[in-house]
Amino acid sequence: MQQIELPGMAPTMALDGLHPGCGDHGRFDVAQDAMVDIALSGHAPVFVGVSGGKDSQALAYRVQEHLDTVGHLGPRVLIHSDLGRIEWKDSGPVCERLAERLGWELVTVRRAAGDMIDRWQARWDANMARYRQLDCVKLIMPWSSASQRFCTSELKTQVIARAIRARHPTGAVVSAVGIRWEESAARARQPIAKQDKALSRSRGIGLTWNAIIHWRREEVLDFIRRRGGVLHEAYRIYGSTRVSCAFCVLASRGDLQAAARCEDNAAVYRQLVELEIRSTFSFQSGNWLGDVAPMLLDPGVRSRLIEAKERALMRQAAEADIPPHLLYETGWPVCLPTSCEAHLLASVRQRVADAVGISVDYLDGLAIVGRYAALMAQKVQQAQIAQAGRRVGRRLAA
Repeated sequence: MQQIELPGMAPTMALDGLHPGCGDHGRFDVAQDAMVDIALSGHAPVFVGVSGGKDSQALAYRVQEHLDTVGHLGPRVLIHSDLGRIEWKDSGPVCERLAERLGWELVTVRRAAGDMIDRWQARWDANMARYRQLDCVKLIMPWSSASQRFCTSELKTQVIARAIRARHPTGAVVSAVGIRWEESAARARQPIAKQDKALSRSRGIGLTWNAIIHWRREEVLDFIRRRGGVLHEAYRIYGSTRVSCAFCVLASRGDLQAAARCEDNAAVYRQLVELEIRSTFSFQSGNWLGDVAPMLLDPGVRSRLIEAKERALMRQAAEADIPPHLLYETGWPVCLPTSCEAHLLASVRQRVADAVGISVDYLDGLAIVGRYAALMAQKVQQAQIAQAGRRVGRRLAA
């Protein structure tokens, strides 16, 4: 395939011999923080999280320069969380080449309980079980989302933090991350550095350092070019704007199409579409992954996808009949349904079960009232146990 030239990566011959930072009026400055400066002066271990993407690549190059400048003599490590089947095949090799160029160790970690696809499939199985037992009032999708980014927390943040703590049970540690303010409103609120509870131990503080958080995209690309770095194939060949999961729940349609153009991603694409079909939940809200590259699906799968969309509408129509005061809220369930409401909930549950093709319990009004009563009694009991525990704790502390 033809290589794609990204904006900001075009050759600039007059700058080829220019050391990053010279004559740029601080364009490539590191974002500094007093806590990080103190840790680095004490030669604390520095871990740079790398995904294979452009931001972490620029971060690694720039942090290396900064550590050399300040005379840092502590351990320096690149750490990569392998997301499994859903990861671009080029991500690992990009990280390996980067480690070789820097002369740093590369540590690759993985979630012990399985990869990202395993997590989504397990979540769907668990959510079906919860719905079957009336532990939730609406069927819950398998996918992560902008408001529930367990994909990042469980597959990256927690796994990386656990590995860092295991390597350095005492003393300060610094974890450099390549997020940038311009990427999103949420990231625009992030500090340059912060104490990170996930990295901290009883005998050592852990710091997260967003060292290039103020950089713009153009600066990231320019800095990589000046260091002679080679971008991930997702950018160069397939035209993606970002690298993480090949198919990300937060990706633009263009980036999903870019991932689908890579033959290496075809098998995982089909697996995700199968989960869309089985669950009747689209990969993104209102956007079915199966519509991104239907040419990768055989006719039978395309036909089943059409049926899944119809079944999704049936499920949504059924759940739209649930009275608002019976929907989930903190402390659910907060009230017993009336006899009429319980019969309505039974009807909704039967229609949802028929639409999705699952078996469920509690399909009559009396059973539903009994289940709600049991859940509310259980909630009261748990509160009483917690209150008794607090009283014991206060007596012991007195």
